[in-house]
Amino acid sequence: MNPIGLTHLKTTDSLGVSVVIPAYNYAEYLGAAITSVLHQDHSNFEIIVVDDGSTDDTAEVVAEFLDERIRYIHQANAGLSAARNTGVRKARCEFIALLDADDQWLPTHLSSTLGHFLRQSESLGLVASTSRRVDSHGRELPIRFSPVQLDREIPVADIVLKTRFQPSAVIIRRAVFSECGCFDTSLRSSEDRDMWIRIGSKYRIILQGQPTVLLRKHTANMSRQADRMSESMSLVIHRAYSTGVVPRHHYSFWLKTWAIYFFQSAWMLHDEGRRPEAVRAALAALGAWPWLMPGAALGEPPFFRLRALARFVGLLPHLR
Repeated sequence: MNPIGLTHLKTTDSLGVSVVIPAYNYAEYLGAAITSVLHQDHSNFEIIVVDDGSTDDTAEVVAEFLDERIRYIHQANAGLSAARNTGVRKARCEFIALLDADDQWLPTHLSSTLGHFLRQSESLGLVASTSRRVDSHGRELPIRFSPVQLDREIPVADIVLKTRFQPSAVIIRRAVFSECGCFDTSLRSSEDRDMWIRIGSKYRIILQGQPTVLLRKHTANMSRQADRMSESMSLVIHRAYSTGVVPRHHYSFWLKTWAIYFFQSAWMLHDEGRRPEAVRAALAALGAWPWLMPGAALGEPPFFRLRALARFVGLLPHLR
């Protein structure tokens, strides 16, 4: 395993990565997640599986892999953020990659992402990849709306507006956590967005347009949680406003931010069958910002929010 501080070397092979996989009762998918790491074309890594008090066969799944690069840590159940933080603290490498136990990587994820760190200065703190969605069986799901994306730098304001990438898609320079802190264990959701905002306020962030991550959608991660998620999203936005990450007098920016918040809440409420609340949230989104969103903000096609509102009231039942 390579020690910290090797970004001056000329190949990505020299860059060591600690892959942190928090696991709580996801034994069904964990083996595929670990296998996707072992199949990377970049081999300089360790895997840290943090078992957050699972009651299923998580430990047995990990034990089936006879690879000295895999470390297993068991802790009493403390939540996703605490499990990630445990992995970060135990990491030995210069870079930390996150992978949720039900997601997978394509074979080039580590090498392509690390390449950005190799070519950039230490002001680059985080590199993320775009992703594709698959169902519980690993079959790719249709894309609702996805503009063509190129590698680009993501300013912190974009993350305040809307989450740009998922935890399973990121690699972070380990030194970043010393300055920005770890994941906030008091947040019940949106803890990743809160973390990215803190990182983005001090370091540069790059999002690569080529998808290298498979995000698994299944019944266990689509449970009824609109209230919890909306509450956490609101708290993260209020924090960003209070800390002045984006100046408070940028009124149009904050109106767009709240419009996106209400729109996302509307979809979550609709997915839970709470149609009247979804309609009210959609109207609040249009009230906060009735004009089209620019591509960097929401990336919506023309009249998407109006069409969504029609869906919520039952006029366009097939829109999604």
